[in-house]
Amino acid sequence: MSIEVQIAIGHVRRDISGLVNRVAYGGERVILTSRGRPLAALVSLDDLEQLRNMARSQRQTSWQEWKKESERLNQIILAETQGVPPDIDRSLGAARADLEGRSAIIGDS
Repeated sequence: MSIEVQIAIGHVRRDISGLVNRVAYGGERVILTSRGRPLAALVSLDDLEQLRNMARSQRQTSWQEWKKESERLNQIILAETQGVPPDIDRSLGAARADLEGRSAIIGDS
């Protein structure tokens, strides 16, 4: 079981050795505060590794979701174009021309 405590940053310099021991050996999580607002935390290496693993897992899940949605959209595009991939260069050229036209209008104002 992890205990979470809040410590003002001003006390950290004086108490750093004790705080590190509380985190490393006591299973505590120390929230560092300034004027009562949480700013940072001291956590054990085990907690840090768990956070890293969670972040890695979330990135992997997000990547898989993005890939699946990208494939779905690609299928929609191919269905609407009877299997002919879109001309990306033409699309980019049209977007650039549109953007330049908008810039010219704003510049004339």
